[in-house]
This record gives sequence, C-alpha cells and structure tokens, in this order.
Amino acid sequence: MNDVDSDVIVLGAGFAGLAAAQRLRSAGCRVLLLEARDRVGGRVMPGELAGRTIDLGGQWVGVGHERLSMLAGEAGRPLLPQYTEGQKLLAAGGRQRRYRGLIPPVSPGALLGMGWALWRLRRLQQRVSAAAPWTAADAEQLDACTVAQWRNRNLPTAGGRALFDVATRAVFCVEPDQLSMLAFLHYLAANGSVEALTSTTDGAQAATVDGGMHALARHLAEPLQAQLRLSTPVQAVDQDAEGVSVRADGVTYRARRLIVAMAPALSGRIAMQGISAAREQLAQRMPMGSVIKCQIAYERPFWREQGLSGEYVGSSAVFSPVFDNSPADGSCGALVGFIDGTEAVRWSGQAEARRCAVIDSLVAAFGAQAAEPLDYVDQDWIADPWSRGCYTGVPTPGTLSRLGPALREPCGAVHWAGTETAEAWCGYIEGALNSGERAAAEVLEAMA
Repeated sequence: MNDVDSDVIVLGAGFAGLAAAQRLRSAGCRVLLLEARDRVGGRVMPGELAGRTIDLGGQWVGVGHERLSMLAGEAGRPLLPQYTEGQKLLAAGGRQRRYRGLIPPVSPGALLGMGWALWRLRRLQQRVSAAAPWTAADAEQLDACTVAQWRNRNLPTAGGRALFDVATRAVFCVEPDQLSMLAFLHYLAANGSVEALTSTTDGAQAATVDGGMHALARHLAEPLQAQLRLSTPVQAVDQDAEGVSVRADGVTYRARRLIVAMAPALSGRIAMQGISAAREQLAQRMPMGSVIKCQIAYERPFWREQGLSGEYVGSSAVFSPVFDNSPADGSCGALVGFIDGTEAVRWSGQAEARRCAVIDSLVAAFGAQAAEPLDYVDQDWIADPWSRGCYTGVPTPGTLSRLGPALREPCGAVHWAGTETAEAWCGYIEGALNSGERAAAEVLEAMA
C-alpha cells in the first residue's frame, strides 16, 4: 500500500472539482484530483456526429451564466447563439401547431390557466431563498406537496396540465409527482423562472460553445495535469485527527482536507467514515433525473426551408423537446433533443429500438425528410455508471426541508461541492463552477 500526501484531495473532475482544484492550486496548496472516469468534465461529455465534435452532455450557456461565459473567453472559445429563426412546433391534443414566442397556441382556457399558474409561481418563488430554501416560513408544507398536486389545483384544463408537465420533465427529468413544490420553487429561485428555464434567446438555452462545452473542461484541467488521476474510482474515505485517508484501487491517499465534488447520490456510494446522519440520508433521498440525449444529423437543415426553427415540443412524444443544433459552417443539419422522465427509464438500454422511436418522433414532427438521417448518436445517462442519470440530483418530497442544510455543511474534514450544492444556478455548469470555488474558499479558511 502506498501513501501519497497532499494538503487537499478533490474527488470528481467535473466543473466543480476542476474549479476547486484550480483555486486551491493557485493558493499554493498541494492538491490531488481523483476522477473515476477516463476523462474530465463529469456530466459534460464529447461525442462525434457526422465528423464533427458535439456535446453528449451539458452544452448550453444561459443568460446570467457569467462565470461560464468568462471561462469560454479565457479558453478562446466564442459563444454561438442558439438558432431560433422561424416558427416552433407544438404537438398536443392530437394536433400539431406552429407558433412564435414562449407560450404555445393552446385553447383560450388553457392559455389563461397557464398564465395564472406562471404568475402564481413567480409569487411563490419569492418566498423561497435560493441559498437556503429550508428557511421558508412554510417550507415543510411546500415540501409535502408534490408538483402534481399543485398543478391539479392551479391548472383546470387538460391542455394546460399537459404543457406544464412537459416543462417540468424537460427541466428536472422527473415526473411531477416525484418532485416537491419546495424543490421546484427553489430551482426557480436559483435560476430565474419557468420562462427562463425553458427559453432559448433570453433563457437557459441561449448559446453553445464553439468546439463544444467539453473544450472548457479540458481548458480548466490543463494546468492540473500533474495533480490529476483519471480512472481512479474511490472506494472508501476515513477520517482521523490528522485529516483524511482516501482509498482507491489499493492505494491510500492522505490529505488534511477533502472536497467531494460529486452529486449526493454518487457520493453516497463511497464508504465514508465521520459523515453526518443527515448527509447519509440526503444521499439516499436525492436521486438523479432520468434522461437520454440524442443528436441526429441530416445533409442540410431542411426544416429551415419550411420556415421552422427546429424547436419542437410534443406532449406525448417519446422525443421532446428538440432544438436545432446545426453547425455554423452549414456543413450539415442537426437536431438535438431528449427523452426524459418515465420515457427515459422505459427506453434506457434499448439502443436500436430507441433510435427508431426517435426517428419516428422526428418524422411525425418535421415530415418524411426526417426519416433518412446522415448520422445518429445518443447518450443514455441513466446507464452511465459514474452519473446514474442527469441533469442533476432531485430531492424527493420531504427531503429539502428536513435535510437541505446537509448539502453544504462540512462533516469533519470533508467538504461538499457540485452543482446540487450551489447557492445560485444550481443544476447548471455555472452553479458547479461557483460551488467548487466556494468549497475551496471553505477549505482555505479551515486550514488557515
């Protein structure tokens, strides 16, 4: 058994872990960064479609994502606005409609109901702190109410409920009855609003990174090569008076402090000593969302010729939502979209059948030209052993009000990072970067 000594060990080389390690290294600390995967980036992952690099994981830079935008500038990677020209498509109630703007053209009753629900949500989220939602005066009541229950009370029409469910699944990758209102409102408070979360130009899907988001992860990792160990899954963490011992594949690494930059559900799979009961319970009650990301290439973006933006939502479609992901050089057309929630669980592990279902959905949306793709690739995040789902960990009803403080509270010499712990922009890469820097600041203060 070998001993490798450091000031700080960071577990996880996603954006949170990379940001933490870089901050500590800049402060003069001896840092060791351990990653189970054979690459950096975590839930950001490169792939190839029709001969070009694409993102099989997180890819968008949203409005207000200042730290991520700055990182793109530092890496020399321009931001490319999401393509939005033309009309969007909505398939609901047996009909397909074209529309512009945020709210699709549904029945007047459904439209009024949706407007009321969005206004009500804006009012409710003001009562919930983005940094500490468990401090809300009615946190326990909100946490005991599922989003499905709230929807049934506040959206009287079937059409309005269907649209609301589509938006919920698209953002959280779970069904409305799996999510509490406190968790829902917390996410809105941390990221703006339902409108911001589901919008392109003015929202969370505003831009992509030239060369792919993974290029930014590689840029962050470049000065950390001497401190980085890939393909090093950790089995156990022990604590004593001098610090921590981290065991990975027969090697014991020693450090004064440890930052765990992983989703709670994944950190809970490591045998850790000295961890609070609240944190142990949190790891068990914060599963990952369920999503499969799919990208499809065509010889040209034929939907643009039909006056369409490529954005499509189907209330009962297997594959929805969908966006235009064509390269700026016009070398081909491309669509990107998601199978989420219960549908993702259903189609996980069925690669060939899933591909057929995705293409069938696109034919129903865009016509017969969608039947003959140039290339296809997808990423089943549920089946990824080091992610177990995406986009983020989702607190089950009753969890956040009782166990929320354990998200960030250190346990002895163990500190926590990851987008789930972010005080703002949680669930996004922006939140991951901020969480890593916050955890690093905590450690520096503790070691001072």
